[in-house]
Amino acid sequence: MARKVIIPTKLDPVVKEILTGAGFSVVQEAETQPLDLAKANPDAEAVIVRSEKVTPEVMDILPSLKLVVRAGAGFDNIDIRYARKRGVDVMNTPGANSNAVAEEVMALILAGLRKLVPADISTRAGRWEKKSFMGRELTGKTVGILGLGNIGRLLVKRLSGFDVKVLGYDPVLSADFAARLGVKLCTVQEIFEQADIVSLHIPENDKTRGMINADLIGRMKKGAMLVNCARAGIVDEGAIRTLKAEKNLIFCNDVYPKDAEGDKSVKDIADIMLPHLGASTKEANFLAAKRAAEQTVSYFNDGVTACVVNKGVPDGLDENYQKLASLLASLGRACLNGRAISKIEMSFYGKLHAFSRWLLAPVTSGLCPEFDAFSGADEALKFLKSRGIDTVNREVDDSKHYGESITIDFLSGNDRVSIRGTIAEGRLMVSRINSYDGIYLDPAGDTLFAEYEDAPGVLGRIAGILGAENINITDIRAPQDRESSRALAVIKTNMAVPASVTAKIAETVKAVNVFTFDA
Repeated sequence: MARKVIIPTKLDPVVKEILTGAGFSVVQEAETQPLDLAKANPDAEAVIVRSEKVTPEVMDILPSLKLVVRAGAGFDNIDIRYARKRGVDVMNTPGANSNAVAEEVMALILAGLRKLVPADISTRAGRWEKKSFMGRELTGKTVGILGLGNIGRLLVKRLSGFDVKVLGYDPVLSADFAARLGVKLCTVQEIFEQADIVSLHIPENDKTRGMINADLIGRMKKGAMLVNCARAGIVDEGAIRTLKAEKNLIFCNDVYPKDAEGDKSVKDIADIMLPHLGASTKEANFLAAKRAAEQTVSYFNDGVTACVVNKGVPDGLDENYQKLASLLASLGRACLNGRAISKIEMSFYGKLHAFSRWLLAPVTSGLCPEFDAFSGADEALKFLKSRGIDTVNREVDDSKHYGESITIDFLSGNDRVSIRGTIAEGRLMVSRINSYDGIYLDPAGDTLFAEYEDAPGVLGRIAGILGAENINITDIRAPQDRESSRALAVIKTNMAVPASVTAKIAETVKAVNVFTFDA
């Protein structure tokens, strides 16, 4: 009996051609909701969608379900954790829509600079308002790109004919690799201060939600442009609303909390707003449909799982160690304070060494949230290599009696950040940062780190600055490095410490390094 695939979305006919040609039974009804199509086809073993939601309810109706494919890159419309519990693999088709989105960004930039949309409306109405639509040229401008994945890199290529300077931010990209792309790596703050145009290509998650806030928008040049074709939640709409007139900001938007009819909250602040057209080209639709079909056939016929984004945990490995690996990598990135990583060296002690392949993806996810922690080691290695980062899985000496612990070293030029962690009493613990040993910090919540030349009274001055800002200290420790005569203040606080306060602390105590971390 043929395996059944249901497709509750409009996709290029190639998806059905490939699947039926391979012997699959296909039910494609673009106007039918996933839940209704699932109820009518309870024997389906696979579902292919675009932006339609695949909820636990949909999966529970399909007892034979083995695979859900998202014909596109993002998969936040699919409950991947519930799918994992059900033993259902979830795939995406990375890169299929990338060129379409990159070209859309170019269209928005040019249309925004030349005021093409209002000029069209005016001219159709019979008016002749050339003076009102004086525009600006893209040539010679500075363009900042947040996120240099597939879309960000294609955007760099599309910009290359306009003689622009390109600044880029990507937490997992080596400076050498960025230079080969023709991009100067910068901090997010530097991009917002220097760029005439900022284009967003980062995922939405707990760390990036609301990331484009009043502080960053307030740093933008007057007349600058912000383009969001990524995710709606990464931008603080209220901050744009407050600062738009003062900054004479141009805001072009293609993403919303929900893809549906109805009023959009950005309509009063967006100069151009589109109905999520990023992937809406015939070419992208064809490619996404083709890859979705090919991956489905390869999955069932050949056992190919290369694009599965919710791979599980092997027997014998406590999934908390995957969380630990991701946390240590995230802390290492914070400790580097924006410096580009060129190499990662990892040591997995005790029983963890046998599961090193299963810990690489969480490390990669901790470094770069756009990479999913449920991916496999091969995908992680490919991802890191694409960003010019080498990896080393070191042999370990268990005679050191570190137990089940993880040490990760991050190399950036001649600098090295080394972090070790373990699990104690069921809690994730950071036991060492560089030469500061015996920390045993539970990193949950907001934590301030400040490294400084050890001297009496420094901790008091830091505490005084925090107190003046009504920030309460809930825990504090200050290990010393006698060899370098430095100390590290590790201070847990009742709220996030603003960048302005960390800058004041750095200046007041002449800190070597100050950063905040929220686990």
